[in-house]
Amino acid sequence: MIYFNKPHISGKELDYIQDTFQNGKLSGNGEFTQRCQRFFQEKFNFGRCFLTTSCTDALEMAALLLDIQSGDEIIMPSYTFVSTANAFALRGAKIVFADSRKDHPGIDEDKIEELITPKTKAIVPVHYAGVACDMDKIMDLSSRYGLYVVEDAAQAIDSYYTGRDGQKKALGSIGHLAVFSFHETKNIISGEGGMLVINEPEFEKRAEVLWEKGTNRSAFFKGEIDKYCWVDVGSSFLPSEIIAAFLWAQLEKLEDIQNQRKKIWNSYYKKLLEWAEKDSVQLPVIPSYATNNAHIFYLVFPNMEERIQVVKWLKTKKIHAIFHYTSLHKSLYYKDKYTGRALFQCERYERGLLRLPLYYDLNEEEISTVTRTIQNSSAS
Repeated sequence: MIYFNKPHISGKELDYIQDTFQNGKLSGNGEFTQRCQRFFQEKFNFGRCFLTTSCTDALEMAALLLDIQSGDEIIMPSYTFVSTANAFALRGAKIVFADSRKDHPGIDEDKIEELITPKTKAIVPVHYAGVACDMDKIMDLSSRYGLYVVEDAAQAIDSYYTGRDGQKKALGSIGHLAVFSFHETKNIISGEGGMLVINEPEFEKRAEVLWEKGTNRSAFFKGEIDKYCWVDVGSSFLPSEIIAAFLWAQLEKLEDIQNQRKKIWNSYYKKLLEWAEKDSVQLPVIPSYATNNAHIFYLVFPNMEERIQVVKWLKTKKIHAIFHYTSLHKSLYYKDKYTGRALFQCERYERGLLRLPLYYDLNEEEISTVTRTIQNSSAS
Protein backbone atom coordinates (compact mmCIF):
# COMPACT_ATOMS: atom_id res chain seq x y z
CA MET A 1 0.00 0.00 0.00
CA ILE A 2 1.24 3.48 -0.87
CA TYR A 3 -0.31 5.58 1.85
CA PHE A 4 -1.31 9.21 1.54
CA ASN A 5 0.89 10.14 4.49
CA LYS A 6 3.46 8.53 6.78
CA PRO A 7 4.82 10.50 9.74
CA HIS A 8 8.58 10.89 9.44
CA ILE A 9 10.95 10.32 12.36
CA SER A 10 13.99 12.51 11.70
CA GLY A 11 16.31 10.93 14.27
CA LYS A 12 16.32 12.26 17.84
CA GLU A 13 12.63 12.54 18.69
CA LEU A 14 12.65 9.69 21.23
CA ASP A 15 15.99 10.81 22.69
CA TYR A 16 14.66 14.29 23.37
CA ILE A 17 11.43 12.94 24.83
CA GLN A 18 13.56 10.85 27.18
CA ASP A 19 15.44 14.02 28.11
CA THR A 20 12.19 15.60 29.30
CA PHE A 21 11.81 12.76 31.82
CA GLN A 22 15.40 13.10 32.96
CA ASN A 23 14.97 16.86 33.31
CA GLY A 24 11.90 16.28 35.48
CA LYS A 25 9.85 18.70 33.36
CA LEU A 26 6.89 17.31 31.39
CA SER A 27 4.47 20.22 31.58
CA GLY A 28 4.77 23.12 29.14
CA ASN A 29 7.06 26.10 28.73
CA GLY A 30 10.26 24.29 29.59
CA GLU A 31 13.59 24.06 27.76
CA PHE A 32 12.30 22.49 24.54
CA THR A 33 9.33 24.86 24.26
CA GLN A 34 11.67 27.83 24.58
CA ARG A 35 14.19 26.36 22.10
CA CYS A 36 11.47 25.92 19.47
CA GLN A 37 10.06 29.40 19.98
CA ARG A 38 13.51 31.03 19.70
CA PHE A 39 14.22 29.00 16.55
CA PHE A 40 11.15 30.35 14.77
CA GLN A 41 11.77 33.91 15.89
CA GLU A 42 15.40 33.89 14.77
CA LYS A 43 15.16 31.88 11.53
CA PHE A 44 11.98 33.40 10.10
CA ASN A 45 12.03 36.84 11.70
CA PHE A 46 8.73 36.15 13.43
CA GLY A 47 7.55 38.26 16.32
CA ARG A 48 6.85 36.60 19.66
CA CYS A 49 6.01 32.91 19.24
CA PHE A 50 3.77 30.77 21.45
CA LEU A 51 3.62 27.00 20.92
CA THR A 52 0.08 25.63 21.26
CA THR A 53 -1.49 22.20 21.42
CA SER A 54 -2.86 22.65 17.90
CA CYS A 55 -3.28 25.18 15.12
CA THR A 56 -6.95 25.29 16.13
CA ASP A 57 -5.90 26.53 19.57
CA ALA A 58 -3.64 29.12 17.96
CA LEU A 59 -6.60 30.40 15.92
CA GLU A 60 -8.77 30.54 19.02
CA MET A 61 -6.08 32.55 20.81
CA ALA A 62 -5.97 34.92 17.83
CA ALA A 63 -9.75 35.44 17.99
CA LEU A 64 -9.49 36.22 21.72
CA LEU A 65 -6.61 38.63 21.19
CA LEU A 66 -8.59 40.53 18.55
CA ASP A 67 -11.50 40.72 21.01
CA ILE A 68 -13.91 39.34 18.44
CA GLN A 69 -17.51 40.03 19.47
CA SER A 70 -20.94 39.00 18.26
CA GLY A 71 -21.70 40.84 15.04
CA ASP A 72 -18.07 41.33 13.96
CA GLU A 73 -17.36 40.14 10.42
CA ILE A 74 -14.33 38.07 9.44
CA ILE A 75 -13.37 37.60 5.78
CA MET A 76 -11.74 34.31 4.78
CA PRO A 77 -11.82 31.76 1.95
CA SER A 78 -14.56 29.17 1.96
CA TYR A 79 -12.07 26.59 0.69
CA THR A 80 -10.28 25.96 3.97
CA PHE A 81 -10.33 23.69 7.01
CA VAL A 82 -13.17 24.22 9.46
CA SER A 83 -10.84 25.48 12.23
CA THR A 84 -10.16 28.69 10.29
CA ALA A 85 -13.82 29.65 10.61
CA ASN A 86 -14.74 27.89 13.83
CA ALA A 87 -12.30 29.90 15.96
CA PHE A 88 -14.09 33.13 15.07
CA ALA A 89 -17.59 31.64 15.01
CA LEU A 90 -17.04 30.60 18.64
CA ARG A 91 -16.72 34.30 19.51
CA GLY A 92 -20.01 35.10 17.76
CA ALA A 93 -18.54 36.51 14.54
CA LYS A 94 -20.23 36.40 11.16
CA ILE A 95 -18.00 34.55 8.70
CA VAL A 96 -17.87 36.24 5.29
CA PHE A 97 -16.59 33.79 2.69
CA ALA A 98 -14.54 34.80 -0.35
CA ASP A 99 -13.96 32.79 -3.52
CA SER A 100 -10.70 31.11 -4.51
CA ARG A 101 -8.41 32.14 -7.35
CA LYS A 102 -8.82 30.56 -10.76
CA ASP A 103 -5.18 29.47 -10.85
CA HIS A 104 -4.85 28.43 -7.20
CA PRO A 105 -7.14 27.35 -4.32
CA GLY A 106 -6.03 30.30 -2.18
CA ILE A 107 -8.29 33.31 -1.59
CA ASP A 108 -8.94 35.59 -4.58
CA GLU A 109 -7.35 38.77 -3.28
CA ASP A 110 -9.27 40.86 -5.82
CA LYS A 111 -12.60 39.70 -4.37
CA ILE A 112 -11.92 40.81 -0.80
CA GLU A 113 -12.58 44.55 -0.96
CA GLU A 114 -16.17 44.17 -2.12
CA LEU A 115 -16.87 42.10 1.03
CA ILE A 116 -15.64 44.74 3.49
CA THR A 117 -18.30 46.52 5.55
CA PRO A 118 -18.18 48.77 8.65
CA LYS A 119 -18.50 45.56 10.71
CA THR A 120 -15.43 43.88 9.22
CA LYS A 121 -12.79 43.26 11.88
CA ALA A 122 -10.20 41.03 10.20
CA ILE A 123 -9.07 39.24 7.05
CA VAL A 124 -7.81 35.66 7.40
CA PRO A 125 -5.89 34.63 4.27
CA VAL A 126 -5.03 30.93 4.08
CA HIS A 127 -1.73 30.04 2.40
CA TYR A 128 -3.10 26.89 0.77
CA ALA A 129 -0.49 24.17 0.09
CA GLY A 130 2.12 26.50 1.57
CA VAL A 131 1.83 28.88 -1.38
CA ALA A 132 1.61 32.56 -0.49
CA CYS A 133 -1.42 34.73 -1.00
CA ASP A 134 -0.61 38.13 -2.50
CA MET A 135 0.13 39.75 0.84
CA ASP A 136 0.81 43.22 -0.58
CA LYS A 137 -2.80 43.42 -1.76
CA ILE A 138 -4.12 42.12 1.55
CA MET A 139 -1.96 44.37 3.73
CA ASP A 140 -2.95 47.37 1.58
CA LEU A 141 -6.61 46.61 2.36
CA SER A 142 -5.71 46.20 6.02
CA SER A 143 -4.09 49.64 6.08
CA ARG A 144 -6.83 51.44 4.14
CA TYR A 145 -9.75 49.99 6.12
CA GLY A 146 -8.11 49.55 9.54
CA LEU A 147 -8.43 45.75 9.58
CA TYR A 148 -6.35 43.09 11.29
CA VAL A 149 -4.75 40.33 9.23
CA VAL A 150 -4.36 36.82 10.65
CA GLU A 151 -2.26 34.61 8.36
CA ASP A 152 -3.47 31.01 8.42
CA ALA A 153 -0.08 29.51 7.65
CA ALA A 154 -0.99 26.03 8.89
CA GLN A 155 0.54 24.49 5.75
CA ALA A 156 3.18 27.13 5.12
CA ILE A 157 6.22 26.46 7.28
CA ASP A 158 9.45 27.53 5.52
CA SER A 159 7.60 29.22 2.68
CA TYR A 160 8.15 32.80 1.54
CA TYR A 161 6.61 35.81 -0.16
CA THR A 162 8.45 38.44 -2.19
CA GLY A 163 6.65 41.76 -2.06
CA ARG A 164 6.60 44.71 -4.41
CA ASP A 165 9.55 46.15 -2.50
CA GLY A 166 11.63 43.11 -3.49
CA GLN A 167 11.98 41.89 0.09
CA LYS A 168 11.57 38.17 0.70
CA LYS A 169 9.60 37.48 3.88
CA ALA A 170 8.63 34.24 5.56
CA LEU A 171 4.92 33.49 5.55
CA GLY A 172 3.71 34.13 9.06
CA SER A 173 5.87 37.23 9.48
CA ILE A 174 3.64 39.63 7.52
CA GLY A 175 0.21 39.76 9.16
CA HIS A 176 -0.51 41.13 12.62
CA LEU A 177 -0.94 37.53 13.81
CA ALA A 178 -0.21 34.14 12.23
CA VAL A 179 -0.86 30.50 13.02
CA PHE A 180 0.95 27.26 12.14
CA SER A 181 0.20 23.55 12.41
CA PHE A 182 2.53 20.68 13.33
CA HIS A 183 -0.09 17.98 12.81
CA GLU A 184 1.31 14.67 11.58
CA THR A 185 0.29 15.49 7.99
CA LYS A 186 2.39 18.66 7.88
CA ASN A 187 6.01 19.08 6.76
CA ILE A 188 7.33 19.51 10.31
CA ILE A 189 5.37 17.53 12.88
CA SER A 190 4.82 16.83 16.55
CA GLY A 191 1.77 14.57 16.24
CA GLU A 192 -0.57 17.36 17.21
CA GLY A 193 0.70 20.86 17.87
CA GLY A 194 0.61 24.40 16.59
CA MET A 195 1.92 27.91 17.11
CA LEU A 196 0.67 31.46 17.35
CA VAL A 197 2.95 34.23 16.05
CA ILE A 198 2.51 37.75 17.42
CA ASN A 199 3.89 40.32 14.97
CA GLU A 200 2.05 43.22 16.63
CA PRO A 201 3.74 43.98 20.00
CA GLU A 202 0.51 45.32 21.54
CA PHE A 203 -0.78 41.73 21.76
CA GLU A 204 2.24 40.13 23.47
CA LYS A 205 1.38 40.79 27.11
CA ARG A 206 -2.19 39.55 26.82
CA ALA A 207 -1.08 36.53 24.78
CA GLU A 208 1.02 35.40 27.76
CA VAL A 209 -2.09 35.53 29.95
CA LEU A 210 -4.38 33.70 27.48
CA TRP A 211 -1.66 31.06 26.97
CA GLU A 212 -1.51 30.42 30.73
CA LYS A 213 -5.24 29.79 31.26
CA GLY A 214 -6.07 33.43 31.88
CA THR A 215 -3.56 33.87 34.69
CA ASN A 216 -0.49 36.11 35.07
CA ARG A 217 1.62 33.03 35.80
CA SER A 218 4.30 34.03 33.25
CA ALA A 219 4.85 37.32 35.07
CA PHE A 220 5.17 35.39 38.35
CA PHE A 221 7.92 33.14 36.96
CA LYS A 222 9.74 36.21 35.64
CA GLY A 223 9.73 37.64 39.17
CA GLU A 224 7.55 40.58 38.16
CA ILE A 225 4.86 39.77 40.77
CA ASP A 226 4.92 37.83 44.06
CA LYS A 227 1.90 35.63 43.29
CA TYR A 228 -0.28 34.88 40.28
CA CYS A 229 -4.03 34.80 39.90
CA TRP A 230 -6.89 34.78 37.38
CA VAL A 231 -6.78 38.07 35.45
CA ASP A 232 -8.48 37.38 32.09
CA VAL A 233 -10.17 34.69 30.05
CA GLY A 234 -7.91 32.00 28.63
CA SER A 235 -7.54 28.28 28.18
CA SER A 236 -5.07 25.42 28.29
CA PHE A 237 -3.33 26.37 25.06
CA LEU A 238 0.20 25.46 26.20
CA PRO A 239 1.53 22.08 24.96
CA SER A 240 3.58 19.65 27.05
CA GLU A 241 7.36 19.44 26.85
CA ILE A 242 6.95 16.01 25.23
CA ILE A 243 5.32 17.65 22.19
CA ALA A 244 7.96 20.40 22.10
CA ALA A 245 10.81 17.86 22.38
CA PHE A 246 9.49 15.94 19.38
CA LEU A 247 9.13 19.18 17.44
CA TRP A 248 12.68 20.27 18.27
CA ALA A 249 14.09 17.09 16.73
CA GLN A 250 12.16 17.88 13.55
CA LEU A 251 13.37 21.47 13.45
CA GLU A 252 16.98 20.30 13.65
CA LYS A 253 16.35 18.45 10.35
CA LEU A 254 14.23 21.15 8.70
CA GLU A 255 16.50 21.66 5.70
CA ASP A 256 16.83 17.94 5.00
CA ILE A 257 13.07 17.37 5.30
CA GLN A 258 12.28 20.29 3.03
CA ASN A 259 14.82 19.28 0.38
CA GLN A 260 13.42 15.76 0.23
CA ARG A 261 9.81 16.94 -0.02
CA LYS A 262 10.71 19.36 -2.82
CA LYS A 263 12.48 16.55 -4.67
CA ILE A 264 9.31 14.44 -4.50
CA TRP A 265 7.09 17.38 -5.54
CA ASN A 266 9.31 18.17 -8.53
CA SER A 267 9.34 14.53 -9.60
CA TYR A 268 5.53 14.43 -9.59
CA TYR A 269 5.35 17.64 -11.60
CA LYS A 270 7.83 16.49 -14.23
CA LYS A 271 6.22 13.06 -14.66
CA LEU A 272 2.64 14.37 -14.87
CA LEU A 273 3.03 17.60 -16.84
CA GLU A 274 2.51 16.20 -20.36
CA TRP A 275 -0.39 13.96 -19.27
CA ALA A 276 -2.08 16.80 -17.40
CA GLU A 277 -1.95 19.13 -20.41
CA LYS A 278 -3.38 16.42 -22.66
CA ASP A 279 -6.20 15.50 -20.25
CA SER A 280 -7.07 19.09 -19.18
CA VAL A 281 -6.02 18.48 -15.59
CA GLN A 282 -4.70 21.47 -13.64
CA LEU A 283 -1.37 21.06 -11.83
CA PRO A 284 -0.26 23.28 -8.93
CA VAL A 285 0.68 26.85 -9.84
CA ILE A 286 3.35 28.77 -7.93
CA PRO A 287 2.97 32.54 -8.50
CA SER A 288 6.13 34.53 -9.20
CA TYR A 289 5.99 36.15 -5.74
CA ALA A 290 5.75 32.81 -3.89
CA THR A 291 8.04 29.90 -3.05
CA ASN A 292 7.07 26.24 -2.89
CA ASN A 293 7.52 24.39 0.41
CA ALA A 294 6.20 21.15 -1.14
CA HIS A 295 3.44 20.64 1.38
CA ILE A 296 0.85 19.30 -1.08
CA PHE A 297 0.95 17.98 -4.62
CA TYR A 298 -2.55 18.12 -6.05
CA LEU A 299 -4.42 17.63 -9.31
CA VAL A 300 -7.60 19.48 -10.28
CA PHE A 301 -9.84 17.41 -12.57
CA PRO A 302 -12.46 19.05 -14.82
CA ASN A 303 -15.31 17.44 -12.86
CA MET A 304 -16.10 15.23 -9.90
CA GLU A 305 -16.84 12.18 -12.03
CA GLU A 306 -13.29 12.04 -13.41
CA ARG A 307 -11.85 12.49 -9.93
CA ILE A 308 -13.99 9.67 -8.54
CA GLN A 309 -12.89 7.41 -11.37
CA VAL A 310 -9.22 8.09 -10.68
CA VAL A 311 -9.60 7.63 -6.91
CA LYS A 312 -11.29 4.26 -7.44
CA TRP A 313 -8.64 3.18 -9.93
CA LEU A 314 -5.82 4.17 -7.57
CA LYS A 315 -7.49 2.26 -4.75
CA THR A 316 -7.51 -0.94 -6.82
CA LYS A 317 -3.74 -0.50 -7.14
CA LYS A 318 -3.38 0.09 -3.37
CA ILE A 319 -2.61 3.80 -3.69
CA HIS A 320 -4.28 6.15 -1.23
CA ALA A 321 -5.10 9.57 -2.69
CA ILE A 322 -7.69 11.87 -1.13
CA PHE A 323 -9.68 14.98 -1.92
CA HIS A 324 -9.51 18.02 0.35
CA TYR A 325 -12.10 20.42 1.78
CA THR A 326 -15.77 20.74 1.14
CA SER A 327 -16.81 24.38 0.81
CA LEU A 328 -17.56 25.80 4.25
CA HIS A 329 -20.32 28.06 2.93
CA LYS A 330 -22.20 24.91 1.82
CA SER A 331 -21.52 22.92 4.99
CA LEU A 332 -24.34 21.54 7.13
CA TYR A 333 -23.56 24.05 9.86
CA TYR A 334 -23.26 27.18 7.74
CA LYS A 335 -25.38 26.75 4.61
CA ASP A 336 -28.47 28.31 6.23
CA LYS A 337 -26.38 31.20 7.55
CA TYR A 338 -24.67 31.99 4.24
CA THR A 339 -26.22 34.88 2.36
CA GLY A 340 -23.43 35.73 -0.08
CA ARG A 341 -23.01 35.13 -3.76
CA ALA A 342 -22.01 31.88 -5.49
CA LEU A 343 -18.34 30.92 -5.11
CA PHE A 344 -17.62 29.23 -8.41
CA GLN A 345 -13.87 28.61 -8.11
CA CYS A 346 -14.16 27.35 -4.56
CA GLU A 347 -16.78 24.84 -5.66
CA ARG A 348 -14.63 23.83 -8.64
CA TYR A 349 -11.81 22.85 -6.28
CA GLU A 350 -14.27 21.06 -4.03
CA ARG A 351 -15.41 18.94 -6.99
CA GLY A 352 -12.10 18.37 -8.73
CA LEU A 353 -9.08 18.61 -6.42
CA LEU A 354 -7.19 15.42 -5.52
CA ARG A 355 -4.11 15.21 -3.29
CA LEU A 356 -1.43 12.65 -4.04
CA PRO A 357 0.76 10.80 -1.50
CA LEU A 358 3.61 13.03 -0.35
CA TYR A 359 5.85 12.26 2.62
CA TYR A 360 9.58 12.15 3.33
CA ASP A 361 10.04 8.39 2.87
CA LEU A 362 8.17 8.16 -0.46
CA ASN A 363 10.76 6.80 -2.90
CA GLU A 364 11.20 7.33 -6.62
CA GLU A 365 9.84 3.90 -7.53
CA GLU A 366 6.66 4.61 -5.58
CA ILE A 367 6.32 8.03 -7.23
CA SER A 368 6.62 6.36 -10.63
CA THR A 369 3.99 3.80 -9.62
CA VAL A 370 1.59 6.55 -8.61
CA THR A 371 2.10 8.60 -11.77
CA ARG A 372 1.90 5.62 -14.14
CA THR A 373 -1.29 4.47 -12.47
CA ILE A 374 -2.84 7.93 -12.86
CA GLN A 375 -1.80 8.13 -16.50
CA ASN A 376 -3.36 4.74 -17.18
CA SER A 377 -6.60 5.50 -15.35
CA SER A 378 -8.39 7.00 -18.35
CA ALA A 379 -7.58 3.93 -20.44
CA SER A 380 -8.73 1.52 -17.73
